[in-house]
Amino acid sequence: MGQREEAKFDRELADLSASARWREWMRRIEAVLFASASPVARDDLARVVGQGASVDVLIEDLAVDLEGRPYEVAQVGAGWMLRTRAAYAPAIRAVADVGGKGLNLSEQDMAVLAAIAFHQPISRDGLKEIFGKEISRDLIGRLAERDLIGTGPREPRRGAPYTFVTTETFLATFGMQSLRDLPDPEQLDDAGLAGQLERPGA
Repeated sequence: MGQREEAKFDRELADLSASARWREWMRRIEAVLFASASPVARDDLARVVGQGASVDVLIEDLAVDLEGRPYEVAQVGAGWMLRTRAAYAPAIRAVADVGGKGLNLSEQDMAVLAAIAFHQPISRDGLKEIFGKEISRDLIGRLAERDLIGTGPREPRRGAPYTFVTTETFLATFGMQSLRDLPDPEQLDDAGLAGQLERPGA
């Protein structure tokens, strides 16, 4: 929204009653979340509601309002998004054309992604220690192309390599609010990583 458009945009809705104003702010937030392909931050949502209105409380009320609907408000990282409830996933897969939205990742891709998630920030050398071999740039590229990983901080030493971290897209893709929602390492037996991965901060 440009500065001129934002100046014309009525955030305060002073001509409405308090209850109608609150409901309209909720609908605006719902519309923004519906239109966005990625999580929307609190500061961005605050631009469509009146000054002094609590985005957090509006989100809570919207979540209650959406109870019984096939989608819900989900916090992902520092933002929010609308997400289809898990109970409706089979119906969507049965009818909708979602083939292009699949991750199309190999088992090795998923194993490396899990290692990054549990050990971030981690360098290519760190990944080599975990897997006992060099991880190809192509594999890292596939994960970065899908915005599942990004570049993390370098170690505070000259010539230190970049590290890798997961992104908000990673959280949204796997239905997590934060890295605290990662599964316990024991649940990763099928990926062959149990015992190698630790929860961040553990």
